[in-house]
Amino acid sequence: MHKLADISDIKQYMVTHEETLAIAESATAGQLQAAISLADGASLFFQGGLTAYNIGQKARLLQVEPIHALACNCVSDRVAAQMARHVSTMFSSDWGIGITGYAAPLPECGIEENLFAFYAVAYNGEVVLEKKIETAKEGIYNVQRYYVAQILEDFGNYLSTRRRD
Repeated sequence: MHKLADISDIKQYMVTHEETLAIAESATAGQLQAAISLADGASLFFQGGLTAYNIGQKARLLQVEPIHALACNCVSDRVAAQMARHVSTMFSSDWGIGITGYAAPLPECGIEENLFAFYAVAYNGEVVLEKKIETAKEGIYNVQRYYVAQILEDFGNYLSTRRRD
């Protein structure tokens, strides 16, 4: 599970650098936005976000390329990157995070026990961090929270390396 320290570190970086964040979610269904909102003074850096669950909404709202999205059930690193880039444009933020994946088995797509998601982080329109997260956890809520914890940890670590640059 994420620690409030991770969130406060993200907040501290954003506020110190006068930068902002927006989030586009699918597999985590708003859990990442909820976690970020736990930061004291989240409104100082968190612009907002959206949850888009299907291909039609991802294409319409987040400019996800529909032919590719249809070919991969909207779950790929490319889709996550498009979500991250466009959500930051939509919300006029410096940073954007996009996540798409599977939080529950989907046997008709061959997704059984090992669930996975892709996420991407964009800064000023360029993807600076992307990763595939895999888990064998059971229960949608547990899977979503695991994905959120991984993203917060990775993003916090990435920001801490930027401080040294």
